[in-house]
Amino acid sequence: MTPSENEAVTYLEFEDNSLLSALFGEKDQNLNRIETELGVTVVARGNQVVVSGAPAGVEVAQIALKNLYQRLLRGLSVTNAEVDAAMRLAMTPESNAAVQPRGDGFNDLSIATRKRVVTPRSAGQRRYIESLLSHDLVFGVGPAGTGKTYLAVAVGVSLLLQGKVDRIILSRPAVEAGEQLGFLPGDIREKVDPYLRPLYDALHDMLPGDQVEKRMDSGDIEVAPLAFMRGRTLAHSYVILDEAQNTTTMQMKMFLTRLGEGSYMVITGDMTQVDLKPGQKSGLAEAVEYLQNVPGISTIYLDEKDVVRHPLVTKIVMAYGKHDANK
Repeated sequence: MTPSENEAVTYLEFEDNSLLSALFGEKDQNLNRIETELGVTVVARGNQVVVSGAPAGVEVAQIALKNLYQRLLRGLSVTNAEVDAAMRLAMTPESNAAVQPRGDGFNDLSIATRKRVVTPRSAGQRRYIESLLSHDLVFGVGPAGTGKTYLAVAVGVSLLLQGKVDRIILSRPAVEAGEQLGFLPGDIREKVDPYLRPLYDALHDMLPGDQVEKRMDSGDIEVAPLAFMRGRTLAHSYVILDEAQNTTTMQMKMFLTRLGEGSYMVITGDMTQVDLKPGQKSGLAEAVEYLQNVPGISTIYLDEKDVVRHPLVTKIVMAYGKHDANK
């Protein structure tokens, strides 16, 4: 193959033939996905892959394929989402450091839970996980779909399974998102469950259902509205406050001062989705501002490049962001 003046060609060779079907995907769908997204041509010849096209696209495709192959060597799966993540990571400035013999670069940072191994799918997510593992207090701020809560729950479950914390405490302010739910029937758990359902969903993604129920019954995992935190000292715990943009100044201060010995605290929120009453200040915005220079506290900002839901979610976030900027 002879490249034209503006075209690059690279040849990749993979030693383990048994992994190639998973790397290429059914009917080469993974290779086709890379071709479509990057505007390159990818041709598989036995255990060799030839990538041609614009130099920038070829470079990204090469890094992505090598990282996906390293992921398979570690016994992890490759799905459409992982292919998208590999390309997204390869487009970041840090990507050149990803192609190393030691592992699959960004994704060598993995969180093991009972049901799955969770790995970062963007450079921002990697920084977020690194902060969760190295700081006692972390703020994760960003739009929907960036994995703020999901990754925090994954790290919490992993630490619980390792015995590094005694319990996980998950909390949310019970603020209605533009809807008046009225006086709900049932006991206190039935009343607050609708607000806390996203946290339950994340837990069930990390642990078998029976283990979630067993650990909740024993107190190893506690899910409670923010109002229930007042007066408590949360020691040897992994504490997550989700949807923190809907806290008031006093609520945020109250929650932050619950941090006890041997505990970790993660506070997540999206400043574009504040459901407080008009005129009320968000406790999250104030806390990030007041505590930005305090040692031991990390604030990670995620954006549309870190959205890992349906590709349309990224476009939706960008469209709303553009509209807000214009206003």
